[in-house]
Amino acid sequence: MSAPKKVVLAYSGGLDTSIILKWLQTEYGCEVVTFTADLGQGEELEPARQKAIMLGIKPENIYIEDQREEFVRDFVFPMFRANALYEGLYLLGTSIARPLIAKRLVEIAAMTGADAVAHGATGKGNDQVRFELSAYALNPAIKVIAPWREWDLTSRTKLLEFAEANQIPIAKDKRGEAPFSVDANLLHTSSEGKVLENPGQEAPDYVYQRTVHPEDAPDTPEMVEITFERGDAVAINGEAMSPAAILTRLNELGGKHGVGRLDLVENRFVGMKSRGIYETPGGTILLEAHRGIEQITLDSGAGHLKDSIMPRYAELIYNGFWFSPEREMLQALIDKSQEHVSGTVRVKLYKGMARTVARWSDHTLYSEAHVTFEEDAGAYDQKDAAGFIRLNALRLKLIATRNARFK
Repeated sequence: MSAPKKVVLAYSGGLDTSIILKWLQTEYGCEVVTFTADLGQGEELEPARQKAIMLGIKPENIYIEDQREEFVRDFVFPMFRANALYEGLYLLGTSIARPLIAKRLVEIAAMTGADAVAHGATGKGNDQVRFELSAYALNPAIKVIAPWREWDLTSRTKLLEFAEANQIPIAKDKRGEAPFSVDANLLHTSSEGKVLENPGQEAPDYVYQRTVHPEDAPDTPEMVEITFERGDAVAINGEAMSPAAILTRLNELGGKHGVGRLDLVENRFVGMKSRGIYETPGGTILLEAHRGIEQITLDSGAGHLKDSIMPRYAELIYNGFWFSPEREMLQALIDKSQEHVSGTVRVKLYKGMARTVARWSDHTLYSEAHVTFEEDAGAYDQKDAAGFIRLNALRLKLIATRNARFK
């Protein structure tokens, strides 16, 4: 790969990406553009601007953007229409943020005339795959620079030495080994590494940042009502809100009641297992509520088909194929299923749990007349079940008869 002339860097303002910024300048002698996305990680982003300026980046080459609404509306909500869970448990909080960041990197590269993009993901993880597959899907000619796969700064000591040699400020707590690594956005927090690397040891409680310990949560349950239109949440307790505002409010409620904690050993796409601590308070409530409204509005055939493709859909997102044709094809099927998924669900929050306790909809398929144990006024003739059973039993009886002949 020829040396890039201008690079758009996914920049957090932290030590690692600050070192990468300087390394790009010294290694390639190229112009650097920084992009910092506000995805609801809960940090002040203005220091990233000041640090970039200090490292020699022109103000016009610094992009800091609030992408919370786009993140929830165009990435999180479509994923939640599918009830997506990777390996049956993980709500894909990190996975779903990467295609949005990569999309903006490629767009800013086009706007600024840059011929390359760069990220700070290591060569051991999934994020390098997600960033790069997304970038190539959107611009097959783009160059992607992954410093962790190129440089010789292979230890924390070497990183700190490089920082000191290049006058890059080092936070005091970075001089020792960081206790664990954290990724955060409006959907979740993810913690891994160091004190979490031994899956045989319980994670210390200080790892959790968004949720109180369920044992310390309020002793009184709290009810929250979530209203959906065509599969997307649109209101909480009757108050219409934007997508990002809904997830923010659900995070507050879930965090207060200790909802959404997950200790998971997962299978990374690159082949190894890793242990992560995830907190997805609002997402856990949202998934429960979405399941609740589907229970009365989604036909069994549609619902069972949708459930059967969910693991494949979740795996595509986890592995970085958000912009693949197969994910888009599955999304079209999922979105078609949501045409009548509208109504309201009441969820009970209590000591780490979020449980549907009521649901209602103008689009309901639930018929009390058909299921009642009382008089049904002729809505259902129970005698019809006899023929239904006989027809379904026919092949089983033929198999049993054949097998009996060969015993």
